[in-house]
Amino acid sequence: MASSWQDVVKVRLGNIAESVVNLLTNNTCLRTDATQMAMEIERKFLVTGTDWRTSEPTYYCQGYLNRDKFRTVRVRIAGDRGVLTVKGLTTGASREEFEYAIPLNDAKAMLALSDGPIVEKNRRVINYDGLNWEIDEFLGDNDGLVTAEVELVSECQEITLPDWVGTEITDDARYFNSNLSMAPYNTWRESPS
Repeated sequence: MASSWQDVVKVRLGNIAESVVNLLTNNTCLRTDATQMAMEIERKFLVTGTDWRTSEPTYYCQGYLNRDKFRTVRVRIAGDRGVLTVKGLTTGASREEFEYAIPLNDAKAMLALSDGPIVEKNRRVINYDGLNWEIDEFLGDNDGLVTAEVELVSECQEITLPDWVGTEITDDARYFNSNLSMAPYNTWRESPS
């Protein structure tokens, strides 16, 4: 049976992502600078109450072109911007992340190549105690889930939590957006305590 052009593109994108990650992690010349510049360190929490609704949200939709334990390739539309992101293996609260602006029409076309359902959410950014908190209010099959992420300069950085921050979920893989696509919140959620 002949492969569709979408299948061919998916395989090639997966191979490209793997090549980029291998190049950056295995090439000593590139690794030092690239790793320092592309490291994402963030903590993630459940959100309680409604006091976080202090700014206008931006609509996000995103899909995954490749996802496995060692790397994910995500395409996202954030408002009127397209973004392609390659993320490495998560260790603790850290992982390599490479993010690139792409034309909006390219992002729309790539979303059609996603390997699972699209994740939709409204995002608000709130500055609290000198840090930008990204609050995601999920839609669709993840409706009812609200999370907050804060990016840090190191995993041991001390932070002051806003009143609307609840349980920390940094290490709970169920809350990774790539996993929420395949196993949505409404299929496994428990009553909040």
